[in-house]
Amino acid sequence: MTSIADLATEQYVSVTTFRKDGTGVPTPVWAAPDGAGLVIWTPASAWKVRRIRNNPEVTLKACDLRGNTRGEEVKGRAEILSAEETERARGLLRRKYGLQGRLVILGSKIRRGSAGTVGIRITPAG
Repeated sequence: MTSIADLATEQYVSVTTFRKDGTGVPTPVWAAPDGAGLVIWTPASAWKVRRIRNNPEVTLKACDLRGNTRGEEVKGRAEILSAEETERARGLLRRKYGLQGRLVILGSKIRRGSAGTVGIRITPAG
């Protein structure tokens, strides 16, 4: 059985958030391990952030860059992180993705500023 911690080791993870009508919206993202859960990082204005505020329940699957999923689906609960926790999440992602991660995060900070992105922690549901 796949766990969220297992998915955190994948290059990309498809995170499905849910609209108010229950329709799932999958998005491929980078993810880094964080204890029994994982962290992701996204623009603060992203629709997935709004959907998580309305419904923190998510599902996750391993995927490729284009979002083509494989393996087992895992249920999780998402939490939008504070500014300090978001900085910690950026550090975890920089560590996992190396030079590419550092460059992408730096470019985002230059373009959006520190407050333009948020970290999201996903832990096992229930």
